[in-house]
Amino acid sequence: MRRFDGDHLLIATHNKGKLEEMAALLAPFGITVSSAKDHGLPEPEETGTTFVENARIKAHAAAQATGLPALSDDSGIEIDALDGAPGVYTADWAETPNGRDFIMAMQKTHDLLQAKAAPYPRSARFCCTLVLAWPDGHDEVFPGVMEGEIVWPMRGDEGHGYDPIFQPKGHSQTFGEMDRWEKNRISHRARAVEQLKQVLGG
Repeated sequence: MRRFDGDHLLIATHNKGKLEEMAALLAPFGITVSSAKDHGLPEPEETGTTFVENARIKAHAAAQATGLPALSDDSGIEIDALDGAPGVYTADWAETPNGRDFIMAMQKTHDLLQAKAAPYPRSARFCCTLVLAWPDGHDEVFPGVMEGEIVWPMRGDEGHGYDPIFQPKGHSQTFGEMDRWEKNRISHRARAVEQLKQVLGG
């Protein structure tokens, strides 16, 4: 496994919230971050059919364009009763002509589960795959998974995406009810970052 020994990392995202989250997680290692947006990079088309494929597309595109090591993540929710959907298409389910509507996406999820008369508990998991890519084409992959179940009705207005209908295993609150930093401490992304720390010296 190749170690990262620099002090600056390009985060291949245009999402301000995701950048802030990664900056906080990497700060203890003395690593500062910048975003793909800071470097004026376009968002590459995510044509992969798995989280790791899409994360690789984003990380390698940023590393090749800037000559800097780049870290990307691809994440989503897999619901067992829907055969793993929406999976890599998690954000696509929320797309509308006027931007993303996750209330609509959560309603769609509930309606599909009801139509299938899916039994309870409706097991699901949030998945996050981090890819750290170097300009020479090498990369390292760090997966993180948080098991849980889909609940209804929606609960909480914290977090984002499908958080209000996902209750992580071993907890009584949904991600949407949890304090942001509590969620970040236990989430699928936090678990992927724990793997990443192996190459940062953590």
